Amino acid sequence: MMQDLTKGRPFPTLLKFTLPVIGGNLFQLFYTLADSMIVGRTLGADALAAVGSTTIIIYLVLCFIQGITSGFGICLGQRCGAGDEKGMRQSIAVSFVLSALFTVLITSVCCLLAHPILHWMQTPDSIYDMAYSYMFAVLLGTGATIFYNLISNILRALGDSRTPLYFLILSSLLNIVLDFAFILPLGMGVAGAAWATVLSQLLSAVLCILTGFRKFPVMRVNGTDLKDFVQPAKIHLKTGFPMGFQMSVMCIGQLAMQAGVNALGADAIAGYTAATKIDQLSVLVDQAFAIAISSYVAQNFGAGKFARIRQGVRMSLIQTETANALMCIFILLFRSLFVPLFVDRPTQAIIAYSNGYLIAVSPFYLVLGLLSVYRSAIQSMGNGRVPFAACIIELIMRICGTMGLSLLWGYTGICLASPLAWIGATSLLILVYYRMIGKLDPQNTARSKRVRA
Repeated sequence: MMQDLTKGRPFPTLLKFTLPVIGGNLFQLFYTLADSMIVGRTLGADALAAVGSTTIIIYLVLCFIQGITSGFGICLGQRCGAGDEKGMRQSIAVSFVLSALFTVLITSVCCLLAHPILHWMQTPDSIYDMAYSYMFAVLLGTGATIFYNLISNILRALGDSRTPLYFLILSSLLNIVLDFAFILPLGMGVAGAAWATVLSQLLSAVLCILTGFRKFPVMRVNGTDLKDFVQPAKIHLKTGFPMGFQMSVMCIGQLAMQAGVNALGADAIAGYTAATKIDQLSVLVDQAFAIAISSYVAQNFGAGKFARIRQGVRMSLIQTETANALMCIFILLFRSLFVPLFVDRPTQAIIAYSNGYLIAVSPFYLVLGLLSVYRSAIQSMGNGRVPFAACIIELIMRICGTMGLSLLWGYTGICLASPLAWIGATSLLILVYYRMIGKLDPQNTARSKRVRA
């Protein structure tokens, strides 16, 4: 049964929807951490550095996938809010076809460019072969990532945030078992960790599809739902492609940061990798709140309930920033305990690099929370141009910050490039959101002005 996000009090409605998404994202973090911990503690610091040096490349591809499938989910959510069952079936069918095409395209391009990218990233010779084998295996399994994210976004657009959680838990546990099996008895090295992740995610995607077909008859599409393919495909690409592109563009700035870290050597890469794995805790929790407000706003936008959008965004900000404040405190208090989780007997240099990143970045999690909520709300109201402009601002400030601040403060300057980029992008998004919601809900805006007067 679909969950109608256009009814009920916004705070508990959002929280009920968000908690399973947070759970799913934490389990996703759990099995990526398991990869790094098992690799680092069984194969050594160089193996961890090899995995870490490719993380941003893989994350760039993942960001594009998450962005484009989230855009497809927004198209479906708007039709769901409007009660358009025919449009919902058509949206799901179009999303399946476009995702299959993107799977072929992305897999081919990424695998062909693996060597040139690693050379551009200044990957040290001592870890190059391991980095290539890990990255190539993950990129070869791009299809599993695309279809897991697509099905998850379809289910969430229909109001079901629990099913993706259940199967992600299962795949996370399977991933750990396969990590140990592939790395130790089978001796596959870092490539074994990559294949464990791909196979686990593939299982999760298949189970989500089967369960979705059983729970939601609207997902059982056929050829007749693709009868008018071209125009709906244009609409989905118009929404999804800019979101995928803008999320990938954000990662290009992080590529510049990773390249700067790579130039500092294996200790810096290992410390930076450990810190960014912990840093993903905040990123994934913020993503969960962003996914929830995206589904909420899309359904209410389709239903024309603009005052309810304003209320929901306000409640989402309260929930998001509370979580970010708690995570910042937790990470600052326990930062010195994290590196030993990934590296057996780490050097003082590795610990120093990890702590330096966390101290520089974690106080700015509150800004990241604002960025996530406002960007998702604007996108779900059909405006893809402004989030893309914010993304360009973020890219420019991240690259300029990496180059400029690193000259002043070295490694710390590289770390501060991310908070600087978040501040620049958020400034634009806040201004545009309140202008948009003011035009959509003018009566509420007029009442607010009278109260202030």
